[in-house]
Amino acid sequence: MSILGTRVVRVEDPRFLTGEGTYIGNLSLPGALHLSFVRSTMAHARLLDIDASEALAMPGVVAVWTARDIDLAPAPPAHGFMNKGIRYPFIASDTVRFVGDIVAVVVSTDKSLGVDAAETVIVDYDPLPVVLDLDESFRNEVILHEEAGTNVVLTFAENSNDDIFRDCEVVVELTIENQRVAPAPMEVRACASVWDGTRLTQWACSQGAHGARDGIAEALGLEPSAVRVITPDVGGGFGAKSGVYAEEILVGWAAKKLNTPVRWTESRTENMLSMGHGRGQRQRTKMGGTRDGRITAYRLDVLQDAGAYAKAGAVLPFMTRMMASGVYDIASVQFESHSVVTNTTPTVAYRGAGRPEATAAIERTLDEFARVCGKDPADVRRMNYLQPSAFPLTTSMGAKYDSGEYAKALDAALDVAGYAQLRAEQARRRASKDPLQLGIGIASYVETTNPMGSGDYGSVEITPDGGAIIRTGSSSHGQGHHTAWAMLVSDATGIPFEKIDFRFGDTDDIERGGGTGGSRSLQVGGSAVKLATDAVVEKARQRAADLLEAAVEDVVIDTVRGAFHVAGSPAPARTWAELLTGADIALDAEVDYVPEGATFPFGTHVCVVEVDTETGAVGVMRHIACDDAGTIINPLIVDGQVHGGIAQGVAQALLEAVWYDPDGNPITSNLADYGFISAAELPSFERVPMETPTPRNPLGAKGIGEAGTIGATPAVHNAVVDALSHLGVTHVDMPCTSINVWNALQHAQA
Repeated sequence: MSILGTRVVRVEDPRFLTGEGTYIGNLSLPGALHLSFVRSTMAHARLLDIDASEALAMPGVVAVWTARDIDLAPAPPAHGFMNKGIRYPFIASDTVRFVGDIVAVVVSTDKSLGVDAAETVIVDYDPLPVVLDLDESFRNEVILHEEAGTNVVLTFAENSNDDIFRDCEVVVELTIENQRVAPAPMEVRACASVWDGTRLTQWACSQGAHGARDGIAEALGLEPSAVRVITPDVGGGFGAKSGVYAEEILVGWAAKKLNTPVRWTESRTENMLSMGHGRGQRQRTKMGGTRDGRITAYRLDVLQDAGAYAKAGAVLPFMTRMMASGVYDIASVQFESHSVVTNTTPTVAYRGAGRPEATAAIERTLDEFARVCGKDPADVRRMNYLQPSAFPLTTSMGAKYDSGEYAKALDAALDVAGYAQLRAEQARRRASKDPLQLGIGIASYVETTNPMGSGDYGSVEITPDGGAIIRTGSSSHGQGHHTAWAMLVSDATGIPFEKIDFRFGDTDDIERGGGTGGSRSLQVGGSAVKLATDAVVEKARQRAADLLEAAVEDVVIDTVRGAFHVAGSPAPARTWAELLTGADIALDAEVDYVPEGATFPFGTHVCVVEVDTETGAVGVMRHIACDDAGTIINPLIVDGQVHGGIAQGVAQALLEAVWYDPDGNPITSNLADYGFISAAELPSFERVPMETPTPRNPLGAKGIGEAGTIGATPAVHNAVVDALSHLGVTHVDMPCTSINVWNALQHAQA
């Protein structure tokens, strides 16, 4: 009986739960020096002078470096098609552009000594005008990078005009703030480096060892073969730990310069200030159609906050554009975006990376369209869905959808929610003017996972004792890779879990790989391991045929016993260990698998909230999620991924936002100030299973890591507005905090 599709408990969990995880922060590295960073306290200013004399006189301080001491050229934009004039110096040399910009590096024998010394470094600034607002930046009245000549990093533009709305009976428009959020992983960034005279070894808190290796090698002017990167356990990434940061480059540079081990672990405040932020879009939407609810035209205009430099966040509107039309059959769709720099922390990928933003825009706008039409938002969705018979298809934005049954997901979620009864209860509360009003929010979504259609590496090796070693180019930081990959190998070989070793994240052991991001791991990394396993089984059948003196086509594997025998004759049989006994052969295989393209998971979330109309307080009562990620290997892991995604999606809708004061000073620089969600704000979610396999990989699997986030945020957002719509509230800016909701109520009443 196959174990695939069963709820296998994660084999990773015992060591994490008993404190046996291996993290860079507790890595033993005798004699290592520590780096501490002096960071700008101004959002935009000229650097006039840096006085480190007091720091250099302190015990334990080895050196203090500024930009003139570092022979590293500024980093180019994250992508070659961005504005090449917007470069990122590893240490600010003449201008600082956000609070947190590095201006000096302190090298010390002890971390605490370095932190103390960094606080004594005196920096003389000449303030410059601060640009925080996206529209202000787009007007180019203050240029943040003189070499660029503009604040625009990147533009994706269509031939947008109002002609597509000319014949519409109903037209609605919204401005939606998809606010900036902090990834806030459990483990802050950390790294350590050792230079042996010819080669650098760096331990990286990263989502991909191979990408980190290549980035470090390029920045330091080394060949990739001269850099070894090891990623041990990583306590959360959410996209923000992709690639390499300036601090990690400087640790490697310092180890090479000093020929001494060097390490760095940031504080939580450093993490909130300088680790890349997510989201940060100002969306202007326009939707039109017929009075009965048929959508015929939709336009999405985006201003993307890149932060101070051209990092990965600036390119995310590409993903927003790709998924702009969502699950709907809309005749005319337009999109335009401009990514602009501001005096804030640079933005990067964050769980969903451009796709949640697309869903949030169209789902919030569709609810407003349904309201103006006087229609139930569920009915408007149902009548506008792309139909199953249309797949596979290519949307007007170029997305190549593989499979989808959108109405089925909607109906399944509404059925579990008891939609009719919820609407009846809502009507009762409205009629009685109950101060606790009920809101029901719906969000249907489709996303692209492994959006670039890239491949990955996987190998399987049978050990002499009959066990197996899995090697993968993917990177595990909480998703349950060990369990899922072991399930694939065990199911095909009969080798028990306790005899399967799982390896990732060491570029000397695994030469190539794509890392983890875009919910790609199982569909490409898992498929590579599956194909490698199949190849090993075929090799083993040949070896067994020789031992059993049988034709290879007559040999079968009994996965219950983990043994090969002739079909119809269970005995004699040969186990995996017996196949290798006394044999000078290897039973292994490696595969570089490239899929047939990206996959497109989909689903519907339904959220039920209570809103206190006297205080503006919002409580999530229920959250129902129907997420279809194709073939499910382990439902327990899928539940966990959806659970975490919902938590982050609800958090953005209700609590999370990175705020700056008018001078660009961050006022959410620790977890006391930042609206970090906890179990107290979250109900137990209700998951509705659904599987529509994709034909684009041998597992039929799509991604699930970002689905919960994509569906949850607009479902919660719509629920809050729905609770107040009868009181004249048509929109509330996220996060829907008590004060934002209360202000919206006061504005509507006025």
